[in-house]
Amino acid sequence: MASLRSWRALGTGTIVVYLSLVVLIPLASVAWESASGGWEGFWSAVTNPQALAALRLTLGLSGAVALLNAVTGTLIAWVLVRDDFPGKGLMDAVIDLPFSLPTIVAGLTLLTLYGPKSPLGINVAYTRVGVLLSLLFVTLPFVVRSVQPVLQELDRSMEEAAASLGAGHVTIFRRIVLPNILPAVLSGAGLGFSRSLGEFGAVVLISGNVPFRTQMISVNIYGLIESDNVRSAAALSLLLLVLSALVMLAMDWVRRWRWGHER
Repeated sequence: MASLRSWRALGTGTIVVYLSLVVLIPLASVAWESASGGWEGFWSAVTNPQALAALRLTLGLSGAVALLNAVTGTLIAWVLVRDDFPGKGLMDAVIDLPFSLPTIVAGLTLLTLYGPKSPLGINVAYTRVGVLLSLLFVTLPFVVRSVQPVLQELDRSMEEAAASLGAGHVTIFRRIVLPNILPAVLSGAGLGFSRSLGEFGAVVLISGNVPFRTQMISVNIYGLIESDNVRSAAALSLLLLVLSALVMLAMDWVRRWRWGHER
């Protein structure tokens, strides 16, 4: 028993040290740097007109990405689980491509496809549409991979019973399928939203970094660091951290609420 306690203590200590070195200490240093100028310095950094414009654009596009992913990601997951077609395995593998592809490569690829020299004749470079496309690319897998296992484990006998009682496809999806997959949809959309808030590599090229028009908050932070304004960059980084934490807490609340109703 004593040996077991020792191993548990060792495991807990190792986890705490690892998380402190990798996560907690770096985040604490950002918070410390952002507070080095006092409240006035922090407030001045986060209310700077250029930073506010970049933040509004980032929040707006991230929200749009979350909504689009919630719909298209659920549809893709449904097709992968419920349908059989040639190339299904390849399509399933392609979904994970944004996870493995360096984001700066993704940005360069999108700029090549949808830039001034586009082979498709589509030029959305240095526009908000281009930024939206880049964010959709890097966040594509989140909803798909969240919803897919839930659909695979869903008991289809309830759907068959509803169909035998005369329920249509829309009614079955709305009354039976959607309530079961909704927490997964919200979780994936929330992860995509958080990812979009801090995305840099995929947007830095295609956005053009035009202040008050296409500049994202992550690129704004990078510009502040380049101009040696580390304090303001840390303040904005802390703000993004708080926003992401709030999204994660909201997702956790939704999961707990759902589990509570299921019980």
